[in-house]
Amino acid sequence: MENYNSRYSRHYSLQDFGTKGQQKLEKSKVLVIGAGGLGCPVLQYLVASGIGTIGIVDHDIISLSNLQRQVLYTTDDIGKDKATVACKRLLSLNPEISITGYAIALSSKNAIKLIRAYDIIVDCTDNFASRYLINDACVLLEKPLVFGAIYQYEGQVAVFNVEDENKNKTNYRHLFPKPPKPDEVQNCNEAGVLGVLPGIIGLMQAGEVIKLLTGIGEVLVNRLLTFSLLNYELYVIEINMEVSVSDLIPKDEITFEATEYNLLCGLASTEIETLSVIDFLDQVSNNDTIVIDVREKDELPKADFKYCALPLSGLSEKIPEISERTILLFCQSGKRSLIAGALLLEKFGTTKKISHLKDGINALKELK
Repeated sequence: MENYNSRYSRHYSLQDFGTKGQQKLEKSKVLVIGAGGLGCPVLQYLVASGIGTIGIVDHDIISLSNLQRQVLYTTDDIGKDKATVACKRLLSLNPEISITGYAIALSSKNAIKLIRAYDIIVDCTDNFASRYLINDACVLLEKPLVFGAIYQYEGQVAVFNVEDENKNKTNYRHLFPKPPKPDEVQNCNEAGVLGVLPGIIGLMQAGEVIKLLTGIGEVLVNRLLTFSLLNYELYVIEINMEVSVSDLIPKDEITFEATEYNLLCGLASTEIETLSVIDFLDQVSNNDTIVIDVREKDELPKADFKYCALPLSGLSEKIPEISERTILLFCQSGKRSLIAGALLLEKFGTTKKISHLKDGINALKELK
């Protein structure tokens, strides 16, 4: 008990926070989806603050290019699951709380069950399919959602699905009713991001979580904060609640679970075959197949089979002249290979067979 009192002593000294505020944190359950650039600072500070139960959802593995901004990890962690490493390291920061890692890909099939078990959801993802999926699940379950996004030198924070004093509440679709096409908006891999930016935006997200749970201060309900690191320009705008979005969100859990969010966001198609590791290994040696690695150049481990290295960040401008062979795409987890498949389908149509690997990192381990 003495260690407990000492750990949170600065919270106890805060006016309008004190022991009551700390007890509210201790009783709370927060799910952080994404343990990358935004997720790392969110997790570190929520764990340190004493949130009683924290869940971490991330199926990605740690790569060298992550370390420029994902400071929860070290060089020795490269190739390991983010969720597993994050749990272990965060428990060493605060062993007095409960932390559960889910090293799985979030989907419409598992999101409802995961999200239902927590009080507040924090979106730290970096792709539109996940953002719309998380948003719609939170709307259906009436869960507060703390949103964060980064792009090069700018970041955004908002709190969705929480009523203001007039009983109004907004969600992510009030900002962006429908997803953009895969090649209309670049992600961090393509556009780049200054390493310290996700730290700043992630800390803002963590702050909103703590304010929501304890009732202190003014929360960014129905408002969007935009911050520029280049000139420290910060402004907050009211989110337009006049936009009608109810017909865009699945009407119930059954409809939600049947919704393919990758397809909704143009990341998947019935014309893009998803291969298992075994099928991939069978096709690698096929002379009628061209294998394209759409990972960035510094991502490890390196493949030891014949392939064409063509990072997704340069795919649109540098699509090679490909014969009538089957196109097989792979990356670390499968997200970027889906995007690449959508772009290639747009170029070639259905005249060419396009496949992508669901879990590239496991395939590369099998080949070693």
